Amino acid sequence: MRQACSGRFRVRVLDQRWARPNRDEARVLRLRWDARAWTREVQLLCDDRPWVFARTVIPIATLRGRGRRLTVLGARPLGAVLFADPGVRRGPVEIACIAPGQRLHQRAFAGLTEPPDAIWGRRSVFRIDGDPLLVSEIFLPALPLSLSRPCLDRPRP
Repeated sequence: MRQACSGRFRVRVLDQRWARPNRDEARVLRLRWDARAWTREVQLLCDDRPWVFARTVIPIATLRGRGRRLTVLGARPLGAVLFADPGVRRGPVEIACIAPGQRLHQRAFAGLTEPPDAIWGRRSVFRIDGDPLLVSEIFLPALPLSLSRPCLDRPRP
């Protein structure tokens, strides 16, 4: 994203706190449905235009040791930390059409009077020394790439 942004790239932190993951997030992370995890929601912006909404869910066990630094990122991008660490492994990337009414769609477009129709998203489980965290990204309409187009307008693979 930094390379694609010819202007000023930055991270806007929307929310970060201890919370219960969504049921599908808990399932992917193999957590009990009522477990607590560190959650972080941000927008990645180019010239103050939001390009990506990202949600990270980090189980308590992952925050021990080297993972502890993930609760104090502030406005630093999580990706820069993860991809610079040789102890981090990324699992398969899941791609999905995120439709209105889904919780992630609601969070990504909170505050908009007319949120867009379904839009593309992806998520991956990363592992820090074997301990998981889940990163979900929603590609917002301002993103000048093909993935920012609504997925209902495209043929499905």
